[in-house]
Amino acid sequence: MTKTILVGVAALLVVASAVLWMLRPGLRRAVGSAAPDFALQDQDGRRHQLADYAGRWLVLYFYPRDDTPGCTVEACRFRDDIGILNAHTAAVLGVSIDSSASHADFARKYQLPFPLLSDPDGKTAAAYDSLLNLGIVRFARRRTFIIAPDGRIAARFDRVRPAHHVAEVTRTLAALQSAGAGRSAPPAPE
Repeated sequence: MTKTILVGVAALLVVASAVLWMLRPGLRRAVGSAAPDFALQDQDGRRHQLADYAGRWLVLYFYPRDDTPGCTVEACRFRDDIGILNAHTAAVLGVSIDSSASHADFARKYQLPFPLLSDPDGKTAAAYDSLLNLGIVRFARRRTFIIAPDGRIAARFDRVRPAHHVAEVTRTLAALQSAGAGRSAPPAPE
């Protein structure tokens, strides 16, 4: 009986250690650094690259899965506040490792007025330190980056609460723009 308990505790410790190792922070893209380039297809089959957004603000948000509770709340908040973000001359792009077909269903179901980019191999999510790979399961971490018109990361959000996140992004975007277009600013609160 004692031996079984000890084996169970040891197995639990090994699993916990593996999970903590996989959740460790990776290479962190610093505010002020150049945003990694990407070339991904959206839900309509159109290709988007970082260069397509040169000269304007870009909100690039990563999310785990289409049509899940937190991801739906976050996407719908971006949808509901798209006018405010557009008034700040900011484009919005959502990114997950889901397929373009899955994105098309999700965008249609919730009438999302912005592109959802498919990153099936996770390379873009990894470049933005937003890929969580647990071996057989992998998905994009919920993170957001504000990219300035000059192509540099102006702000990053690593702890995203879907219900309040878009308001936080909007406030940060307004502060960045009033500080001077395209210049790097201190990181947004996490």
